[in-house]
Amino acid sequence: MNPPLRGEPLSVGFVLLHRFTLLPFAAFVDCLRLAADEGDRSRQLRCHWTFMNSTGEPATSSCGATIAPCAPFRAPEEFDYIVVIGGVLDDADRVDTAALAYLRRAAAAEVPLVGLCTGVFALIQAGLMSGRRCCVSWYHHRDMIQRFPTIEPVADRLFIDDGDRLTCAGGAAGADLAAYLIERHLGKAWAMKSLRIMLLEEARTGAHPQPQPVVFGKIEDRLVRRSIAVLEQHLGEPISMDTLAERVGTSRRNLERRFRETLGVAPQKFARDLRLRYGLWLLHYTGKSVTEIGERCGFADTAHFSRHFRSAFGMTPSEMRKRATDPGSDRVDPFFLHIESNPSL
Repeated sequence: MNPPLRGEPLSVGFVLLHRFTLLPFAAFVDCLRLAADEGDRSRQLRCHWTFMNSTGEPATSSCGATIAPCAPFRAPEEFDYIVVIGGVLDDADRVDTAALAYLRRAAAAEVPLVGLCTGVFALIQAGLMSGRRCCVSWYHHRDMIQRFPTIEPVADRLFIDDGDRLTCAGGAAGADLAAYLIERHLGKAWAMKSLRIMLLEEARTGAHPQPQPVVFGKIEDRLVRRSIAVLEQHLGEPISMDTLAERVGTSRRNLERRFRETLGVAPQKFARDLRLRYGLWLLHYTGKSVTEIGERCGFADTAHFSRHFRSAFGMTPSEMRKRATDPGSDRVDPFFLHIESNPSL
């Protein structure tokens, strides 16, 4: 199916699965709504959207909010895109066979399909993602590996445009993907109009990294907080302490004193441990090699990275990856894992 000409209305059909997640749905559809009309009038002029499910009854989200009206599935050819939004994953997952059949019908009609949040799991269940990369939230990366071992999950970016298949990690990234499609079909001005009304400065690209789950306690010192923010922006390129001090408007000596007073550790060591935690996250949620991860985290070579990693986490990067991907092992969650050598992380 050829995309509509720039300026023609953009038509999107939403497939709302059982207990679909509300935020990615709301972010996506509100971006369409704001681009569809002048101001906040919400008329479906430049964009059209339809909510559908297999029953035609109101659809209940994971938080209990209900979306109505919902139509039974309509002819896929009516839409430029069909967006399927998945729900909460649990051991008793229900399979909506009617929805899967509809997605296969849409694929046969060459209508591009969008898997939003866990909606990508439905595309896989429908047999529509063979040989393709699937963007998934880091939070659901392990679920995908365990359920679909032949699929390549990607958890270090917001969304992937693979032509007639688009997959998105979900959450607020639903707005980024919607803006991307609005700009493609209606022009950048309409995409930016939506984002600015939504108080979003600009659309993040699909390659924009997902936020890493690095956890800190409450840090009162504003200078230390600002320094950490700069360090997070340079995870792959170590920044010198003199440069860091200059960036936050202080001396190196004062910076080191404030870190020790606030976190009990020098900023140099804090920066290295922060890069190690980033490496831990990449081991869990991407398929990059240990060598690639060491380079991406700013270490000179694999041996250097492995030595510091083992010192921090008690095992080598390869051992950690095996433990993370082995279905029979206890999961080591990088969201909570403690770096022994630095209690502040």
